[in-house]
Amino acid sequence: MTEDSYDYDLIVIGSGPGGEGAAMKAAKAGRRVAMIEKYRQVGGGCTHWATIPSKALRHAVRSVNEFTKNPLFRDHIAGHRATFPELLRTAASVIDRQANMRRDFYGRNDVALISGRASFVDAHTVEIQSTESPNGQTQRLRAATFVVATGSRPYRPPNVDFSHPRIFDSDTILTLDHTPSTITIYGAGVVGCEYASIFRSLGCKLNLINQRDRLLSFLDDEITDALSYHLRDRGVLIRNNETYDRIEPEDDGVVIHLKSGKRLKSDILLWANGRSGNTQEMGFEGLGITPNGRGQIEVDENYRTREQPHIYAVGDVVGYPSLASASYDQGRFAAAHIVDGESDHRLVEDIPTGIYTDPEISSIGRTERELTRDNVPYEVGHALFRSLARAQITGQTVGMLKILFHRDSLAILGIHCFGDQASEIIHIGQAIMAQPGEANSLRYFINTTFNYPTMAEAYRVAALNGLNRLC
Repeated sequence: MTEDSYDYDLIVIGSGPGGEGAAMKAAKAGRRVAMIEKYRQVGGGCTHWATIPSKALRHAVRSVNEFTKNPLFRDHIAGHRATFPELLRTAASVIDRQANMRRDFYGRNDVALISGRASFVDAHTVEIQSTESPNGQTQRLRAATFVVATGSRPYRPPNVDFSHPRIFDSDTILTLDHTPSTITIYGAGVVGCEYASIFRSLGCKLNLINQRDRLLSFLDDEITDALSYHLRDRGVLIRNNETYDRIEPEDDGVVIHLKSGKRLKSDILLWANGRSGNTQEMGFEGLGITPNGRGQIEVDENYRTREQPHIYAVGDVVGYPSLASASYDQGRFAAAHIVDGESDHRLVEDIPTGIYTDPEISSIGRTERELTRDNVPYEVGHALFRSLARAQITGQTVGMLKILFHRDSLAILGIHCFGDQASEIIHIGQAIMAQPGEANSLRYFINTTFNYPTMAEAYRVAALNGLNRLC
């Protein structure tokens, strides 16, 4: 089939980070690109329901709490407490700015923006049902290649009544019109822990129900222990190894019945237990593409579907790691493979995690558990934030930086940070870990002069601490 028989070289479905990364990469390479987005504004779930809203909420409530605790101001505003609707208004302004900025990206790069819901008619044709036209007009477009970046949505088990006004998921919680006195969060993954920090900062009594024996078990044990301690210290009641039996909504609250026999009642329930890929009603069955039970698409190392190699999938719709930063890079690498026939997809395999609890968490590389399992001779260097001058000045003394390094070569194996600005601090270590050969070494931090006082100085403190442990 000739190039002229296609309307576009590439059609991207979904304008979240993965779709945006693919569209921008292909457009800058001179390809004819169209972006199909079913919602009124671009940006996907990352901008409108997940990453940006929750981080904006966290920052807003933290700023208010810092202000009320400051001795210069607290006497003037004694008793004031921010409400959840007030925080939502702050987040809304950030969301609008992000969406408008991203819309401009498409215009400047000559990417056609099409509003509507796309489904495949055949392997090279999609039908788009308009979401803006009152009568749902449709059009068909053909393309040589496709990138599916439709993201994910909160998983909703069929036996939970999400139509009840006291039961929310991580999308609908953004419609909450009051600050509850008590809340139960079911699911203690990243989303659950982040919202636990937000609502506890608002003064809500909070149950955090975790199906596992520890929080965020994919992280280093010392970091998760620190998170559990500080959440509990702030009044969060963490219930590990618990699974719900049934959820009973009432007029004045929600009762969750646990299989252990416990009954917990709270004003509202926030369901934060898993996500499902947005692959429903997209016509994949006619192409031989079968999403798994969580709606996720299987792809190869270049993000191609195995059944239709000209159809790529990136972001949350392919599952792990389900991070906005990784999704954007996956989109870029998929487009690079479309344009150039190859991509350095390995660059997205070792990426930092950023978890915006309070205090926040970020890590990259291997954990102590993994290194011990693999019999790697390693040592640990710590820098406690309470010992850093910058942390003492700002009052953000909770936390630490932890460096794992090889005992013989001093190569950096993992970096784990818990505390203020953790997601920023991690990138210094990331840059050194990415260096080839001997350039990846603990000695870099020992021999480098850091500005004083800064949080970055934690790297020198941790490196010297680790070096002192060697015998």
